[in-house]
Amino acid sequence: MFACAFAAGVINSIAGGGTLITFPVLIWLGLDPKIANATSTVALWPGLFGGLFGYRKELENSSTILLRLGLTSVIGGAVGAWLLIWTPSPTFALLVPFLILFATILFMSQGAINRRLRLQPIVAEPKTSWWVGAIIFQFFSAIYGGYFGAGNGILMLAAMGLLGLHELHRANGIKNFLGICINSIAVLSFSLKHLVVWPDALLMAVGALLGGYFGAAMAVKVGQAVVRRAIVVLGFVITFVMLWRLWR
Repeated sequence: MFACAFAAGVINSIAGGGTLITFPVLIWLGLDPKIANATSTVALWPGLFGGLFGYRKELENSSTILLRLGLTSVIGGAVGAWLLIWTPSPTFALLVPFLILFATILFMSQGAINRRLRLQPIVAEPKTSWWVGAIIFQFFSAIYGGYFGAGNGILMLAAMGLLGLHELHRANGIKNFLGICINSIAVLSFSLKHLVVWPDALLMAVGALLGGYFGAAMAVKVGQAVVRRAIVVLGFVITFVMLWRLWR
């Protein structure tokens, strides 16, 4: 569990998708799927702080984005956590791998889309239309993140790229902060509903925290091109794994 949580922390700090490592392991160890999902969410939550600390230098002059999209993420994450607790959603589960595939293709194509649409890099004071688009997308992304969240980081990175945030390491730092906002409300909700196996969650949380910091430090050192390729490969792997789990 510790090793899987460390690997998941690394993956989450770079792109997202660490849930697909910890969630199957907890099911393999005998937990109910809903309990496994909640325990995995709690376990990986500290890893996002490690990733955020690793990207701290890239987050200068991002306070307005963090505040507005962070508040949006808290609200959306609460809605997603409520859906997991109270509403069986088999149709939503079927859509998840296709949503991740779409996000991965979107991430791959964002350079060509930006050139075709003549989207400009984000400026110091974005227009109102930029904020509307960013808040709407982040709200629905946060709902998904609060519900399950595998691959949610790729969705957020793809959206930020299309919205003109072309500095990948800065986008990754923002993504980690938004992930903290989403999962904080989910962690609180799952805890209050007694859906968390705390001994497992606490052990994995230590591994995720170390993995999150290590992943962020590694991503900054290897450069944006390598990280972009890793994100695309990870997106396709997540899609394949989720489709296999649905159709086996």
